[in-house]
Amino acid sequence: MPSTTILKSALAALGVAQLAAGHTLFTNFYLDGVDQGNATCVRMPMVPNNATFPINNLLGNEMACGYNGEDGVAQVCPANAGSTITFEYRAIPDDSSAESIDISHKGPCAVYLKKVVSAINDTGVGDGWFKIWDDGYDETAGKWCTEKLRDNAGHFYVQLPSSLEGGYYLARPELLALHQADKVPSNPQFYVGCAQLFVNSTGTGKPTSTVSIPSYIQPMSPPVHFDIWTTPLALPYPLPGPAIANISTLSTSDSKDAKAQQQQLQQSEGLPPPSTILIAANWFGTELPPYTTLSGCYNASAACWAQARSCYAAAPPTGSFGCRIWEARCDAIQAQCQSAGAAADATLQGPPGYGRDLTPEPKTLSPSPSPSPMGVVLLGKGNVEGSEVDTGELSRSASAVWAKISGTVGASAPTGSDWSSAVSGPAAAAPSSSAAAAAGGSKVSLDGACGGNAGQTCQGSIMGNCCSAHGYCGSSGDYCGNGCQAGFGTCGNTASMNLNMARKHRARRARKHL
Repeated sequence: MPSTTILKSALAALGVAQLAAGHTLFTNFYLDGVDQGNATCVRMPMVPNNATFPINNLLGNEMACGYNGEDGVAQVCPANAGSTITFEYRAIPDDSSAESIDISHKGPCAVYLKKVVSAINDTGVGDGWFKIWDDGYDETAGKWCTEKLRDNAGHFYVQLPSSLEGGYYLARPELLALHQADKVPSNPQFYVGCAQLFVNSTGTGKPTSTVSIPSYIQPMSPPVHFDIWTTPLALPYPLPGPAIANISTLSTSDSKDAKAQQQQLQQSEGLPPPSTILIAANWFGTELPPYTTLSGCYNASAACWAQARSCYAAAPPTGSFGCRIWEARCDAIQAQCQSAGAAADATLQGPPGYGRDLTPEPKTLSPSPSPSPMGVVLLGKGNVEGSEVDTGELSRSASAVWAKISGTVGASAPTGSDWSSAVSGPAAAAPSSSAAAAAGGSKVSLDGACGGNAGQTCQGSIMGNCCSAHGYCGSSGDYCGNGCQAGFGTCGNTASMNLNMARKHRARRARKHL
């Protein structure tokens, strides 16, 4: 039996489950190495069960920005001409530690831009798209672009043209998996999405030609019928879509139009409201009115919980960790109301930590991607630095949350009912961690912190039942394995097994959609 036949038979024997597990989704993008946040400024399917499914209809509108991609999101992220944009793909949208795409899903990558009047309201469908980067099969390395993506923890990056004119854009990463492109009929699988950008620039650069999406790739064209299992490959691989665009600029020496275009445009849409104190994906948590009375406190509590419900309702497949931060603030307000209600002469000053920014610190890539000539793929280690990651969401210590809310740097966070006394007055000091633990024992963690210093247990926490050696709640091996604090939650293989079972359950649910 020829080697190619054996390989195809072996792959078929792996079954549908492996193919389902190999699906992927564009979830995050970074500007000059700084993560803009889970799903922030990114259009994506909102149903977690099928968010990672591929696009098979090459002539459907979903080819532009993916499923549900015609609907814009509330936020537009500012970038500079010449900035390096990094795109992140995940096989499990809320787990950045999982593989980005299955090894069997081999194929090319590309990045397209489209200049639009409104990054929020433009559907992305139709003409105006131009390609700024692509990568197919690297004959020297013997790897497809998707294989490099796997090596790079799901990241690839490209530089925005430095001469690009300012304004609103849609940025569209594209992966094409060719593992079933040799079938009859052919089954090429596209994974695309769109990020909403405002490019700050005084440049005048425009593409000399554009294409329409869909229809830029025809179903019977050679790039989507390529057999990646043939040995040797029938190289060179014909990259799909147009060539990389030529960006043409106007000369200011003799053109009034060029001088007019060089006026710096200002972003006016997709900005957080001035009262925003928390950004969770594309949801904005706005500050509540100050109060001094008990009735004002309860009104603020009700308004806070109403915002929490809207946050959870808007949460994308990448998760709802930001909503949990907001929920912790609602707990603090509610505790203040309850404390004041028990004291007839209580004087209130709220909400606690009025006006303080609760948005988590952004993740960064290490080493940071460096600018490169347009069209050159940059693939390094792509490690993520910053807060700990649990199923793709940033975990925060109690002290960090408390510092945000109270403005008391270095203070230990109050726990459980201790919020009541800690936030009842404008200058209340946070109790020590040892005092909190002694007063009420181990309470269920609401903010992800655990262990003796926090005086909190992870058992029953929405963050996960395991307390890591570093004092954070979670459910992966990093939390449940070596150093896990058994006195403050579950340790051992149980949680990891539960996580793996959940992933397998997701794959099983996805099989029927293949």
